[in-house]
Amino acid sequence: MALKTKELVNYQTNSIVSSVLLDEDSGSLTIFAFDQGQKLSEHTAPYDAFIHVIEGQAEITIQGERNVLGEGDSIILPANKPHAVNAPKRFKMLLL
Repeated sequence: MALKTKELVNYQTNSIVSSVLLDEDSGSLTIFAFDQGQKLSEHTAPYDAFIHVIEGQAEITIQGERNVLGEGDSIILPANKPHAVNAPKRFKMLLL
């Protein structure tokens, strides 16, 4: 079944909305919608993660290095490295 990725989650005012698409022992796939100004504060994870921006603009900081991603851009978050996610504009992303 084909999915219209942008339509799987909707924006909500002053919120971050997420929906888990897959949750397996080998990993998970979650889609997020960040309203403008929302953020995930700096944290670490014990495994590598992959972010793909499907709409809008995201600011991803890894070990203090700021990365601005637009629609179609992707980035790898290395395991055990501090990272944060900020929405200077609203955006949607996939997290693997």
